[in-house]
Amino acid sequence: MNQFLDKLPFHRNTIFKALIVAFVASIAVTTAVVQADSKEKKVEAAKPVLSVSLVKPKSIEWAQTVAANGNVVAWQESLIGIELGGVRLVELNAQVGDVVNKGQLLARFNDETVQAEVAQAKASLAETEAALAEAKQNADRVRQLGNTGAMSEQQMTEAYTKELTAKARVQSAKAQLSSVQVRLGQTRIVAPDDGIISARSASLGAVSQPGQELFRLVRQGRLEWQAEVTAAESGRIKAGQAVTVALPTGKVLQGTVRKIAPTADMKTRNVLVYVDLKNSDAGLSEAKPGMFAKGSIAVGKGKALAVPGSAVLLRDGFANVFVLQTSNSVSKVKQVRVKLGRQADGMMEVEGITADQQIVASGVGFLADGDVVRVVTK
Repeated sequence: MNQFLDKLPFHRNTIFKALIVAFVASIAVTTAVVQADSKEKKVEAAKPVLSVSLVKPKSIEWAQTVAANGNVVAWQESLIGIELGGVRLVELNAQVGDVVNKGQLLARFNDETVQAEVAQAKASLAETEAALAEAKQNADRVRQLGNTGAMSEQQMTEAYTKELTAKARVQSAKAQLSSVQVRLGQTRIVAPDDGIISARSASLGAVSQPGQELFRLVRQGRLEWQAEVTAAESGRIKAGQAVTVALPTGKVLQGTVRKIAPTADMKTRNVLVYVDLKNSDAGLSEAKPGMFAKGSIAVGKGKALAVPGSAVLLRDGFANVFVLQTSNSVSKVKQVRVKLGRQADGMMEVEGITADQQIVASGVGFLADGDVVRVVTK
């Protein structure tokens, strides 16, 4: 190139050299600008998208529970009926929902006929007692005479026999009176225990039939939750374990496992767990027999990893956390899918990360997998 330029006339050579120099300079400037733009883009690419604080998963003692579904039922429901037949109901003193005490009068049947039977039985008893007194006097005379010969052996035997017969008749009359008095008591229907009237089928003026049901009584007002658990889970449940029951009304009741059924249902293969609900619980009034409820049975404690709820991102139906990864002084986050467990006090149990990993504590909704972040400490 230099030899070619030297052969040109001086003024042309000078102009051409100037053009060549300008061209080379423009290329150099363009290259510098491109390199500067590239460096600027790299700087922009490395710019953090968010300032974040970090937290490590916390190992905590977490209560282990068995979830179950079941029905609220009466602990024991007494069927109150009448044993007499053919008597008319003349008084009703209890309605559905009434709280009653043991021995309280619930209903009364017409007792006029039975009262007449009682009077007749008393009269019969008085008659037999008078006959006994006479027979006893005669027998006593025979005993005083003894073996004097004033009375024959047959007469003595007859006197003694009449005395024994009179005694037997007195006992029979007393038994008859007791039986009628029992029938009289059956005209009064009383509560067999403290409790709440849950049903009433008695109607004023109706004539009774033996064995007819009149009332149903929830004994002592006690309710229980009959929960169904799988056969595998039933082995973890023991009497005395604490239970939490959530009613459809939103009320949460506390209870205790009373017993576990000794057999499993042949159709569902589930096992019934009987849970006593606390009568002192303020929400028990909202629990009704026959009501469906969900609950959990505390079966022990175990260690688990937990993170703040603000560190969990729900995206596309899955739970995720962002784990910090540092390379060449650049802090990036990696989106890791986790499995959620129990939740309490703002903490969530997670599976899928380790205790030594650092995760983003909050603001995860603004992050994506691979984002560069700036770590700040609180």
